[in-house]
Amino acid sequence: MDEFDFGVDLPLPFPTRKIPAAGGSVDVYEIPEREKAAVLEAFYPFEPVPKLTDMMFDVHEEKTFRVSDFLMVREGGKNLLASPYYPISGGTVIDWMPADTKPGDYLQRKIRGREESILTCFFGFGQKS
Repeated sequence: MDEFDFGVDLPLPFPTRKIPAAGGSVDVYEIPEREKAAVLEAFYPFEPVPKLTDMMFDVHEEKTFRVSDFLMVREGGKNLLASPYYPISGGTVIDWMPADTKPGDYLQRKIRGREESILTCFFGFGQKS
């Protein structure tokens, strides 16, 4: 499958598996490695879209991760692009910042296809290692 025509609320064409998560369990799509770039391109809401090899920082878990380790979660009838720490602390794509983020940093990101931007701040409550 080379191209996707995803509606945000439509299930993706991949199998899911339940994994333990804070407060219960969550359905996670099993996305083949060869499809990950297309899924990231389809669901990453900001400009520019990171490369799969890039490192990012999850502000909820206060840890870095490789973008290729992202999760696509099916929860509440919606597809969520999330960090690999989503089952622990609930970090979705809106909570991703550059890997070198420090307490007090902020990031302004342009929403793809729109004039608006979003501002994300990291306060750094108890930096985790």
